[in-house]
Amino acid sequence: MTGTTKDAQAAAARVRDCIGRFAASGENGIDPGGVREAAWDEPLVGFSRGDDPLYPWLKDDIGSFYLTPLEMFAAAFPGVEAAPGDLAVISWILPQTERTRHDNARESAIPAERWARTRTAGEEFNMKLRDHVVDALLQAGCEAVSPLRSPLFRTETSIRYGRASTWSERHAAYASGLGTFGLCDGLITTRGKAMRCGSVIARIDLPPTVRPYDDHHAYCLFYFNGSCGKCIKRCPAGAITAEGHDKQKCCDYIHNVAIPSVQSRLGFEANACGLCQTGVPCEAGIPVSRRP
Repeated sequence: MTGTTKDAQAAAARVRDCIGRFAASGENGIDPGGVREAAWDEPLVGFSRGDDPLYPWLKDDIGSFYLTPLEMFAAAFPGVEAAPGDLAVISWILPQTERTRHDNARESAIPAERWARTRTAGEEFNMKLRDHVVDALLQAGCEAVSPLRSPLFRTETSIRYGRASTWSERHAAYASGLGTFGLCDGLITTRGKAMRCGSVIARIDLPPTVRPYDDHHAYCLFYFNGSCGKCIKRCPAGAITAEGHDKQKCCDYIHNVAIPSVQSRLGFEANACGLCQTGVPCEAGIPVSRRP
């Protein structure tokens, strides 16, 4: 797969259009106060190759349970012969709306209603988007699989990092040139780290998006020069320190405090917090001094 031909460029345009059109449809919505509004702003889309050296490196770094694009694809299509270079990873970012970000930035202990509803209805849309992209590619004659829809997707324990999974949407986005990681482990994109992401693996020739960074912390002011660290104060669980993000503390707070609070206050369950993603300099973009 070269990813440089006119056909590859045209295929990339069709994939971007497929994602953009679905995001502009009525499927992308939440209903706070009974008034329907968009769950997400216009998506960002990037691509990476199945033979990108970053994927086997991630497997070595995170743990043997972490699956490469080829391993995910081969499990979904055992009868299809494919090499890593025959595959592309399609990744997208769904930025939170300004209204949702503003609401959550005002909170100090539990997520705002819009944030909680976006975490539920918005992620339901994200799942539909994954299915939509897969279906469109299959109709075009390209085998495709959504890793989060795969029976191989599960939570594991990394010796180095603790709680982890067999596929990471954020790492796929990083590989696809869409952003780098911050102190809280959130992905800082050109639309900020208040977002959700998704991905699909397909046997298709697509031009890989250039990664405008060579450091996985490139966009974080704290790692750049020791400044900022505002996500430390924003975390109600005390899960973020100068040493990084304690995923277990974060998870415990969400399950023991945030989820019951949302259930009691709003009457539905939302696996959400997101306070470290709002009220910080990287909420809606890359901090000025770190823009590529």
